[in-house]
Formats: sequence, C-alpha cells, structure tokens
Amino acid sequence: MATATYPPPPPYYRLYKDYSENPSSAPEPPPPIEGTYVCFGGNYTTEDVLPSLEEQGVPQLYPKDSNVDYKKELRSLNRELQLHILELADVLVERPSQYAKRIGEISSIFKNLHHLLNSLRPHQAGATLIHIMELQIQQRKQAVEDIKRRREEAQRLLKDAFVTLDGQ
Repeated sequence: MATATYPPPPPYYRLYKDYSENPSSAPEPPPPIEGTYVCFGGNYTTEDVLPSLEEQGVPQLYPKDSNVDYKKELRSLNRELQLHILELADVLVERPSQYAKRIGEISSIFKNLHHLLNSLRPHQAGATLIHIMELQIQQRKQAVEDIKRRREEAQRLLKDAFVTLDGQ
C-alpha cells in the first residue's frame, strides 16, 4: 500500500493553469460571507455584536442605561470581587458546604467585569488605530526631513566639488 506525504491538490487548481499568460483568465474570488454561517459545527455571524448579559443568562450587576461610567463600575465590581473572594475564604473555613453559592457569585462578577471590558473594545481599537496612524505620520515626516537633509548635504558636496574643480 502506497501512502503520500501530502494529499493531492484540490481539483480547482486547473482553473488557474493559464494565469501566468493571462491573469484575467482566473475566476473571481467568492463574495465575502454575510450573515450567519457554520464553521466546524459552530454557528457564527459576521455581525460584530456583543450579546447582553441577559442573553447569556447572567444577572447584570451594573446599571442598564447607555451612559455607564465604566471607570466607576469597574472599580465597584473589582471591590465587590475582592469582598466575595474574602467571604469565600471564610466560607471554606467555617461552612465548606456553602462554597458553591459563593463560587457562582464570583463567576457572575467576573462575567460582568468581562462584559464591561468587552464593551470598551471598539473604543480601544479606534484609539489604537489613531495612535498607529499618528506614529506612521511622525515616521514619514521624519523620513522626509532625513531626505531633505541628505539632499542639502549632497548639494553642498557637489557645490564644493565644483568650486574645487573651478579653482584648479
């Protein structure tokens, strides 16, 4: 029985046989997927929407209005998390049979923290993009200044060379 190291190429490679002579002979790529699709047995969507905590079956521990003070709520949830962890330590010592309730509360706090942080991701991505673009602008300005400086230096050297040649 013979075995191959690599599987054979997919049959559609034949569609590209004349590509080197005529690049327009290749078929157009498929259109981007829109909506929902299945990948490796999981359903996914192309819409980038953060599901609410209620949709995930988690109680929301911070106000539901759109004007949430993220800094205040994150600090509040962090303090609450610290308190619950200390209470968990106490429960594990005093009443070990009640630890599951405390673990559930801690899990809920963690999920709320993650949800708040994930709702800040679009803002973070925009700020990161702005920072990267500002760095690129700065680098390009610096490159232009470097080119101007080198051009002036080359002009000076050429001028000095012509003066030296004229003087001889």
